[in-house]
Amino acid sequence: MKEKSYYEQREINCIERLDKIIDTLPYYVQEFFVGVQLTTSALTRLNYGYDLRVFFDFLTKKIFRHKQIEDITLSDLARLDTSDIEYFLAYLSHYNINGKDERCTETGKARKLSTLRAFYKYFFNRNKLPANTPTKVSMPKIHEKEIIRLDSNSQVDEIGDMLYTVETGSGLSKQQRAFHNATKLRDTAIITLFLGTGIRISELVGLNCGDIDLKTNSFVVTRKGGNRAVLYFNNQVSLALNEYLETRQSDKEKLDEQPLFLSLQNKRICARQVQELVKKYAKIVSPLKKITPHKLRSTFGTNLYRQTGDIYVVADCLGHKDVNTTKKHYAAITEDIRKSAGMNLNLTKKSD
Repeated sequence: MKEKSYYEQREINCIERLDKIIDTLPYYVQEFFVGVQLTTSALTRLNYGYDLRVFFDFLTKKIFRHKQIEDITLSDLARLDTSDIEYFLAYLSHYNINGKDERCTETGKARKLSTLRAFYKYFFNRNKLPANTPTKVSMPKIHEKEIIRLDSNSQVDEIGDMLYTVETGSGLSKQQRAFHNATKLRDTAIITLFLGTGIRISELVGLNCGDIDLKTNSFVVTRKGGNRAVLYFNNQVSLALNEYLETRQSDKEKLDEQPLFLSLQNKRICARQVQELVKKYAKIVSPLKKITPHKLRSTFGTNLYRQTGDIYVVADCLGHKDVNTTKKHYAAITEDIRKSAGMNLNLTKKSD
């Protein structure tokens, strides 16, 4: 039997985890998840499940205190008004579920409100709820955070320093250096691929060796939502990947179907391991910045915009469906644009 791909296995894992959550919620929640199955990914539905579990837990603690979660009916939901939904959003600032304290940022609150809107919309469209009450509640205002990225300019070259640290192990502890020889080619390929293509961490860990074509400097990536796309990389990325892949020749049989990046246990590297290795090297290069794989993605987005000046090219390369998402990278360099505009503006009147 053919081994399941990374994405097939991830979908199975999401479905299994969601089934366990659904078992703890009222019976009609199952109908909602069946109804949205064709228009959502398994990961999206799992996040819906997490959000609804928090919502129903809130209802038993703050609104219907005499009821258990499974006893809450659609009629109960119909009785909720906008003030109850707003109470829920306020509750999310600090709450406890399953004995664990949690906090939601504005982004987290917005996601949970979006889940409630989708949930209510489903039953409203089927005449099982009289209104989509959550749509009457304003989305939390999300304060834009400063875009954190590695800088590369005439004063500092954090990108070059990062690559040098990964390649040489400079600055690593004695214990870290003991593993560095075994992982430096893999780690160099990972960091270079992040910086050279801006792919997501989930896209990187899902790559197989057969997805890489060094003849055309391209690779096939499974984007968010499941779509496949061909991306291209420069010679620096190609060199790093080639040097790493040469260490995998012992796996030549069925190499194309093998995970591209392996852990020291010779298994597909996981997102947590990638996060830790990025953190390890970044802490040496830029200790005051919390550099993550996503920050390397921001670094790529910013650099690409600086080189092209085309926000739509950046959106396409990053796999953003909405260019407004990409403008977060664009916003990170508005100071450069303002400076250039101010310095180059000609106030003198042309002679007749």
